[in-house]
Amino acid sequence: MAARTPADSRASSVLTSLDELSLDASPLVEGALVEFAPAKINLTLAVERRRPDGFHDITSLVAFASIGDELSLRPGPELSLEVTGPFAQDAGAPDANLVLRAARALAKRLPGLRQGEISLIKNLPAAAGLGGGSADAAAILRLLARLNGLSPASAPIQDVARETGSDVPVCLAGECRMMGGRGEILGPKLDMPRLHAVLVNPGIQLETARVFAALAKKGDGDACLIFEPPRRKSTPSDWLAAIAICGNDLEPPAVSLAPAVQDARERLRAQAGCVLARMTGSGTTVFGLFEDEAAAALAARAIVSDRPDWWIRSVGLNAAPRSSLNSSGGSKA
Repeated sequence: MAARTPADSRASSVLTSLDELSLDASPLVEGALVEFAPAKINLTLAVERRRPDGFHDITSLVAFASIGDELSLRPGPELSLEVTGPFAQDAGAPDANLVLRAARALAKRLPGLRQGEISLIKNLPAAAGLGGGSADAAAILRLLARLNGLSPASAPIQDVARETGSDVPVCLAGECRMMGGRGEILGPKLDMPRLHAVLVNPGIQLETARVFAALAKKGDGDACLIFEPPRRKSTPSDWLAAIAICGNDLEPPAVSLAPAVQDARERLRAQAGCVLARMTGSGTTVFGLFEDEAAAALAARAIVSDRPDWWIRSVGLNAAPRSSLNSSGGSKA
């Protein structure tokens, strides 16, 4: 690695006091740097073509929710991962987790990389279209960058993000953007206002590969419109209208594999104040966009009363993250 810089020294010194802040002003918790890994929401998703490498080119408007997983990194000589939280059992074996995969890939590129003990609180359901694993991988890359005085925009961080998973680059950016290619092409940050949403997951996991296989079997059809961002300084209503005329090309094949997705979508659409309901990513989570926060909260409570076995959250998009007290598992409004 290159010689230590003042930023490296500062990254080291911040770990000596629990009262100090990390490089980006995130707090230290019991000697560890902490990072939030927000749920990724594909507000629109158009599948354009299958590439020679087997992946698909997509165009998607991506935003991030006020709930997500939480990671902490306590510097130490050995790299390790502990997973807790309501969905820890769905995170898979530690060695297969994208968090360790990303951390090891970065250490291979940068010999001498400072690392340590990683703790992951898994608040998001797995294989649910929320990009939880990708968001976690992006979060550990941000933590390692901070600990080592690196920029998240540096070539090693960006290379590892692209190689770890299609959604990792946009999760690393963590901002509302258009995403293209297989996920490696990112547009500039979009000035989308805060939107109010309800997330509903019917408790079914669906692997992305199965959904794309079902899409291929279905054959060519009418593709969803490509999202066009509204003009600058547009209102939330302008954004809702622009999002509503688009869709998610993966939703029909996902419904064919998991009909509960359609049930969740229709329950959202039936709620007062729901402007649109749509699946995110390759499923199985469905989101509903609402006129205001109060309508979203009431809708979440109504669905919880009918389906207490589902995972249901009222969230903000492009909003400040909520604490783990509001993002744990189970059915909550």
